[in-house]
Amino acid sequence: MSSLSASNIHKTNELAVSIRNVGLTYTTAIDRRPTLKARVKALGRGGKQTRVVRALDDVNLDVEYGQVLGVIGTNGAGKSSLMRCVAGILPPTQGRIEVYGSVSTLLALGVGFNPSMSGRDNVYLGGLAAGMSREEIEGHFEEIADFSELGDAIDAPMRTYSSGMYARLAFSVAATVRPDILIIDEALSTGDAKFKEKSLNRVKELRSDDRALILVSHAMQTLRDTCNDVAWLHKGKLIQRGEPNQVIDAYQEFLHLGKSAAIDEDV
Repeated sequence: MSSLSASNIHKTNELAVSIRNVGLTYTTAIDRRPTLKARVKALGRGGKQTRVVRALDDVNLDVEYGQVLGVIGTNGAGKSSLMRCVAGILPPTQGRIEVYGSVSTLLALGVGFNPSMSGRDNVYLGGLAAGMSREEIEGHFEEIADFSELGDAIDAPMRTYSSGMYARLAFSVAATVRPDILIIDEALSTGDAKFKEKSLNRVKELRSDDRALILVSHAMQTLRDTCNDVAWLHKGKLIQRGEPNQVIDAYQEFLHLGKSAAIDEDV
């Protein structure tokens, strides 16, 4: 992946992320209880049984400034793998990803946090990881703490936090950084109803001509209300991309019927 420097001021239709012919393949052990006969065969071969997983398969996708891109698909479709590639956490096996601007990611609960450290210390840890200076974090700390609604728990070790508390702090840090490109993977579906609404309102505030947002979610109505573009992944392939209602309707029809003209044509 290539991360390129860019002006702090971006305009609608300027390229934020370019994904070209990206593939991601990894090998995993087969997790099942083998029979005695299978164990003997495995010993004869001198190793564990493995299988190759094609998490992403020749994905091409551009994200422009001013876009709020929703990414949908069933579990195992490759959504999170693609986000990790864009964020630079996973290098793609093939293809190229170019990012034009600063990126802040909220990929999963507590990613990048140290459970033995306090919430306060993890605000600094998360902010530094997102590219903020210590002075910038200090200047925004009260805003982050207030948004998280953790109160005195901000000074407690994060290992004592519930999943909802993790989510509130993680989202508060990621949304306060105000990066050029913000990636949120399923974080809006965590926490109580009040905080979900608060988080969604913050995302809507972040929508602007000089920022690109990528939201991965199973909450279709949230994506219909928030996004101006949606991409549908299935088994590592990009099946459809376009106007949110059109793509989401096709995806939901596929879920109900178990088939899709786009998938049939692609496969």
